[in-house]
Parts: sequence; structure tokens; C-alpha cells
Amino acid sequence: MAQTFGTPLIGRDEEVARLSRVLERARAGEARAVLVAGDAGVGKTRMLTEIAGRAARSGVTVLTGHCVDLGDVGLPYLPFTEVLGAVAADERLAPVLAAHPEAERMLGGAPDAVRDVGGRLRLFEGTAALFADLSDAAPVLLVLEDLHWADQSSRDLLRFLLSRGVLQPATGGTAGHRLAVLASYRADDLHRRHPLRPLLAELVRLPAVERLELRPLADAEVARLVRSVEDRPLPDATVRRIVERAEGNAFYAEELVAATGSEGGGVPSGLADVLLIRVEQLSDTAQQVLRTAAVAGRRVEHDLLRDAVGLPDDALESALREAVGHQLLVAGERDTYSFRHALAREAVYGDLLPGERARLHGAFARLLAGRGPAADTAAERAHHYRESHDPAAALAASLEAAGHAQRVGAPAEELRHLEAALDLWEAVPAAERPAGDVVDRVTLMLRASAAAAHAGESHRAVSLTRAALAGVGQDADSELAARVRYTLAGNLIGVDSLRAAYAYSSEALEMIPAEPPSPTWVWAAATHVLAARQVGDDDTALRVGRRALAVAERLRVTDAQADLLVSLANLEGDGRRSPEGRARLTEARELARRAGNAPVELRALYNLAVGAYESGELEESLPWLAEGLDRARRAGLSSSPYPMEMRYLHLVVLYTLGRWDACVEAAEADAAVLPASGGYTVAPALHVALARGELDRAADRARALLDGPFDWMATLAAGIALTDAAALRGDAEAAVAQVRTTVDALTDVSGTGPDVAVRLAALALAAVADAAVEKRLTGDEDAASRWAGTARELADLARERALRGVTGRPQGPEGMAWLARAEAEEARAVTGPDPAVWEKAVTAFAYGDAYERARCRLRYAEALLVAERREEAAGEARAVRETAVRLGAGPLLDRVDALVRRGRLGEGAGAPGRASVLTAREGDVLRLLALGRSNRQIGEELFISGKTASVHVSNILAKLGAGSRTEAVAIAYREGLITPGAVAAG
Repeated sequence: MAQTFGTPLIGRDEEVARLSRVLERARAGEARAVLVAGDAGVGKTRMLTEIAGRAARSGVTVLTGHCVDLGDVGLPYLPFTEVLGAVAADERLAPVLAAHPEAERMLGGAPDAVRDVGGRLRLFEGTAALFADLSDAAPVLLVLEDLHWADQSSRDLLRFLLSRGVLQPATGGTAGHRLAVLASYRADDLHRRHPLRPLLAELVRLPAVERLELRPLADAEVARLVRSVEDRPLPDATVRRIVERAEGNAFYAEELVAATGSEGGGVPSGLADVLLIRVEQLSDTAQQVLRTAAVAGRRVEHDLLRDAVGLPDDALESALREAVGHQLLVAGERDTYSFRHALAREAVYGDLLPGERARLHGAFARLLAGRGPAADTAAERAHHYRESHDPAAALAASLEAAGHAQRVGAPAEELRHLEAALDLWEAVPAAERPAGDVVDRVTLMLRASAAAAHAGESHRAVSLTRAALAGVGQDADSELAARVRYTLAGNLIGVDSLRAAYAYSSEALEMIPAEPPSPTWVWAAATHVLAARQVGDDDTALRVGRRALAVAERLRVTDAQADLLVSLANLEGDGRRSPEGRARLTEARELARRAGNAPVELRALYNLAVGAYESGELEESLPWLAEGLDRARRAGLSSSPYPMEMRYLHLVVLYTLGRWDACVEAAEADAAVLPASGGYTVAPALHVALARGELDRAADRARALLDGPFDWMATLAAGIALTDAAALRGDAEAAVAQVRTTVDALTDVSGTGPDVAVRLAALALAAVADAAVEKRLTGDEDAASRWAGTARELADLARERALRGVTGRPQGPEGMAWLARAEAEEARAVTGPDPAVWEKAVTAFAYGDAYERARCRLRYAEALLVAERREEAAGEARAVRETAVRLGAGPLLDRVDALVRRGRLGEGAGAPGRASVLTAREGDVLRLLALGRSNRQIGEELFISGKTASVHVSNILAKLGAGSRTEAVAIAYREGLITPGAVAAG
């Protein structure tokens, strides 16, 4: 086939396997045909091109014919004349064609000469005989594309070939024809009276003909396609939006990627034209109904559509039948109709005239209002009133919708409705604004900023609060002015603008007198405690915090009391790692729960989890995280800051404990629901990818975290991944540069560096020490000395941050373990490998980090080998190998096996073959691969998601060095990784 594609074939493993089996049966003399159905753009041509390419490379003769839309006046036998033209042009095949003059006449205008029944029969029989003879010379794959445009003559010839011609089974013990026919058509073009429908119904009843429906791609598959189409990394939010709009259609996804960054955000013009062509084939009445339905939205109730369009029932039903028949609308439950694809609805809506659009929106608004003020229609009414240019009614409905969203725990939707209300506020006269809780624009902006913060839109929360501050006049109520300032301070902490947060919290506290005590002063003080701690002013934080806690207890402001207890638990004594600190945090959680303040309760739960983690009690942190994430879900706050950090910590704990498959599965589940600002939370899964050798993919995803406004956690997560990736590549200069960049970005306004600097320094030191050792071995003492100096600099950074963390106290077991590793790498760079310091590092990581302990043990084994302690070195190598096999850490396994070979550490520590590199779960997946299972089927049988099954399959291919699933199974049988008996038992 002439057509080629620059993007990989994604998400069609099961379909390709099925067509490959058909082709193999045809090669063996069992002629078969497959009718490939699918919507326009779903990927039929791409898949057939893949099959044709594979067939051609294996020696199959591939012949392709295309049907073309020529309206009512089609060219007879068009796809077959294209096929015969290719045969005539091929010097190997032309003699076979010459032996069949009846078929050859088709190229010279024979259709005009064979209108009588006898002539047509000779033509059909001659064509069948031609394909039979071609298949005797070599297996033949006949591909016919776009049968929905086939002319009547082509349909008749295809019917003959499949029912009476080349697909008929052989008789008398002779071999059948080595022919496979793959014919595609658009399922969404087959309306009830389409002439292809009766032929398809007839053909699928034939024993040698089967039907294959190409389903829409799964969301994860569309995401992979999007990332493969675009050279530059796209932000996760952009990818999610494209996936959502494409709805599994590969062509739509590629068009939307191509339009990324263009103005408007609607349907790309070229795609809109494609979609509207089908609409324009309908009658005027049916088009009117579609335009009205497009204004209603993706789905519309029959009664509402009837009242809006204003047609008699019989005319409406006829139009709806036409739209459904052409598969533009789909009938649903409870008398509803939906557009078959959201982009079709967008294209129809975008084609409306402005006045027509406003008129129809007004009609829907009035119809919905006539049904009563139901909360579930408020959002619809607000939208329709807004688009029909009725600002007063739109404002009232927007506020109603925002209240409903708040009650059901949907902060993102609440924010959207509140921002719509803010846009409308000035356009509505004061007398026409709704009465109630919203008394002015400033109060409305504060409410919107809270919704933004709860939805994880931290920068938007800051913008809204700054706008509220700008709207506070000189004569404003002092409590309102203070509330705006301490709210702004809290939001600024969320985007790491710490000095500004401290300034505003100071202003807020000064605006409200401490006496008589008031809840507003308590909250202003609680915010000031947070801000003071962030800028390193712990004395002020302690002083104000203790006083505010006493006032909160006296006034019984329970949730503020809980918030202050959390702050003081971190400030006093040994902080949240201590029993005293955890007791205060537990008390704070209970107080916040009784007060019904979910954000403060979540803050307490987060600190309890972090305190356990920092103490090296990883398992103990998991129940706190589970409770916190469940509470956030029930409160509709899953995207707010503390739950986002809980997601991140949850994956960190799973990764550290060596539960890597669970870490990857949880990251995939989280990625599907995260807001754009939460991309950093899945970063621990990147550490798994790095450890399993996927350096480029992990580094690309890490760099994508740095897109957009500065985010402290995203910078931290990306810095760890990028530093480790550079170190694993052996690029010491890049690793050191990444450490410096990340530490500079994360250093706070008081000049205090981040605790993570210890880990960053240790990771980079691995590459620095390698560089120093290499230069020393080659005799370049000057370069070795320079790298040794860099090692000392990084080790000093690690010591400084480990011994005095951001709290002013030494870090916990994790920080100390990374310091031990940093100092061991420093020694290797400066003086050479020292078993004593590496033994210390191995012991330090015994708190729970299996992978880092194994990496240290590998270095320890190297040092023992240099010290001629071979038996101990072999024991450490065996321990490393066991961990690497269990985790599926292929690169680490390769390194320890190389050390065993170089050091001749004996068979006991050697590599027993590739079987042990597969995890137990990958062994289960491999056995199901041998049974021909698809990713979805594997997922169902192993109770995992299809996406996770795909990850396991990719890992198996990489570990076995296989280029395909079939090759992986062949290698597995050859090397004894699976046996026929084991597969049958599975």
C-alpha cells in the first residue's frame, strides 16, 4: 500500500492479532475475508496499512483498491480496476492477467460491453479465476477500502467473489486458494436505506467471512497517540482535554493536536468542514432539528426539543428518524437524544448565525424556567440566559448553580459558576441583583477564591483575592478588609510567594484589635503563624500561635483551635515526628472533625502521615493517607492542596517500600482525575520508570512538570527525576547542574535550602564519583581532582541540609540515609571505595527503602571486592540480585550481573538467565500472552486495569528483547520461561 504513517499503531493489538491469524490461515490455503467496520477516523486505514506492510514483508502479494464518493454517477468496478491496473503494471503479475482476457477487458472499458447477464458472468468468473491463479503463485492479500462508497457493479462483483468464487472451500483433497480479503467501510455512514446494508447482511452469513468492528480507542491509548504525534511534551491538562474531546477517534485526536495553541479553542476548521458535510446531506427540517439540539447541549430531552423547535409531532419525528438513521443523533434512555460525537455537536453549534443562536438559547432558558426552580437545572438556565444576553436572569441562575455545586462538594463547578456571576455583576443594575448571602462584589470574589483553592487552582485563587483587595475601599469594614488580607496571605503561601504572604498576614493582624477577642482576629493570627513559619520567623510564629490558641479555646472557635494545634505541633519540641507532636495532631483532627471543617481536618491528617514517614515508619503513614484521601473525596476536596500532597506521599511510600506495580497502578488512577496543577503527584511513578530503564520517557514527563507557573512541589518532583536520569546516563555535569538549579529554585526567602537537597546531592554524587574514578584510571589527575572538589561541595550541601533541616532540627531516617550515601560517594570520588562507609549507607537505608538499599549494596560489593573480601562481596551481590529481580529493576540487575562476571564471584551470584528478571505478575501476564489474550482480557483475568496490563506487556518485551508479543512468546518458549503444560494449566 502506498500510504504510510508517521505515528505508531496504538491500541490495536487485539485487532491486528486477529487479522494476522486470518492472513496465516490464508497462507495455508484457507481463503478468508474480513469486513472491517468503524466510524470515520477511528483508524481503519492505519490498521490495514500495518497489516498490508507486514504481509508484504513476508512475501505476500498485496493488492489494494479504493472506493471513491462520486455521487449518484459512480464509475463501475472502480476499486477492481485499480487493483487490475496494479497487476498489469507489475512485470511478475502481468502474464497472469494476460491469461484471463475477460478480467483484463475491465481495464479497457469492458463494463460497457458486459451489460448482458452472460457477459457479466464471464467477467465475474474471469476475475475470480485471475485471483485464484495469482494466489497459486504467491499468497495474496486483497484490500478494498471504503465500501460504503462502492458502486453497484463493484458490490455485485464482491458478492460473487465471496459467495461463489475464490472463498469457496477446495474439493477433492486439493489445497484451497491462498487469498485473504480485507474490506473496510464506515459504520456511521450506513443509514437504514444505504445500499451496502443488505450486502453486508448477506456476506456475514458466509462461513469464510467474518466481521471486525473497530472500537474507539481507550482514553489511555488516545493519550499515547497524542504524545506520539507531538514532538514537544504537551502539558497533561492539554492531553486530557484532547482525549476528552476526541472520544476515542484517532483522526479527531490528531486534528485537535494540530490545532493546539491556535486561537478560539473550537473545532478546527478543517475538521468542522468534514463533520458538517454529513449534516448537509440531511433535509432542511432535519438540519433545523440538529441546530436546535446543538444549542441544548450534548443531550436533550424529547419534550424540551419538541417545544424549542416548534414543529408538529410528525415532522419532528420524521426529522429525528433521519438524523438517527444517518447516525448523527443517538436515541437514549428516558426519551433523550444525544449527538453521536461531541465534536459533531460543536461543529453544528459553531455554524449557527449569532441571532439564531441567541434566539434558541432564550427559548431553552424560558422552557427550563417554566419547569420550576429546580437546583439541577440552574446551571443550564444560567448558560442559556447568558448566551441569550439576559444578564440579570443569568446572574441569579449562576449564583443558584454555585450554591448547588458547593452543597454537593464540587468546587471546580462552583468556581465556574461564581466566575460567571462575577463577569455579570457590573452588567446588572444593583436593584436587579439577587438578595441573600452575596452583599457585594468583594464578598463574591472571596467566595470564588475559596472555591478555586479547594479545586486546586492556587494561582487563580491568588488572582481572585488580589481583585477582592483592589475592590476594598477606604471606608470598607475593617473586619472585611482584614479577612481579604489574611485570605490573600493563605493563598500566596499556596503558590510559594512567602514574603508577600507574611506582609499581608501582618497587615491583617494589625487591622483587627486583639481586644476584645474576635474569631476574625483568631483566623488572622492563625494565618500569620503559617506565614511567619514559612519565612523562618519561628519566634513570632510561636508567640502569636500560643496566644491565638488560648483565645480560640476561650471563644470556642474549634476549627481555628485545630488549625493552631497543627501549627504548634510542627513548631514545638521535636515537631510532628515526636509522640507529643502526633498527640497534638490527633487532637487537632478530632476538633476539626467536630467543627465540620474539612480543610483543617485534612491538614491534620496530612501532617500525621508525614510525621510517620519522616520517622521511618512508612507502613504507619499509609492508614493516615487512606483516611485523608477518603475524607477529601467525601468533602469534594480531592483537588485541594493537602489531598494533592497526600496523593504524592502515598506514591512515595509505595515506591519506597518496593511496591512498584502498585505505585504505577495508583499513579495511573490518579492521573485520570488530577487537575492540571496536580501533575507532580504521580512523579514517584517516574522513579519506577527510571529504575526500570525508561530514562527518556521519564525525563520527558519530568520536564513537562515544569511547564506553566512556578510550582514548588512540581519543581521538587522534576528535580529528583531529572537528577537521577542524568546520573543514570553517566552525565555528571548535567546531574550537578540540575542539583544547583533545583536547590536555587526551592530555597525559601529566608535563604534556607530545601531538605530534598540531601537526596539530590547524593544522586548526583553517584555520577560525579564515577567521573572521578574514570579520570583517575586514565591518569588524568587534574580532571580527577576537579571532580573530587565537586564531590566535596555536594557532600557539604548534603551535610548542611541533613543536620539542620527546614525546621532547624536534624532530618529523620530518610534524610540521614541519603547523607550516608552522599558521604560514601564522596569518599569514592576523593580516595576510592571504602567498605566501611558503604556498610553504613546500607544500614541507614534499612528503614524501608529497598531499592536505594540495593543500590548501596552494589557499591558495597564493589568496595568489598577491591578489598579482597570476595565471599562477603558475593553475598552482597546475591542480595542485590534478589531485590532487582523482585522489583523488575533491569538496569540494576545488569550492573550486578556485570560485577559478578568481572569479579568472578562464582555461580551462586551469577545470572541464571532472563527468567528471573520477570516479576511474578509479569510471569502471569506472559502466560496469558501465550494464550493469545488481549490487554483487556489479561486485565480482566488478573483483576488489573487494561492500562496496567499494557505496562506489564511493554516491560516483558523490553526485558526479553522482543519486538512484538509473538516474538516475546517465542523467546519465552525457547528459553523455558513458560512451557506448553504451564500455559494450558493457566
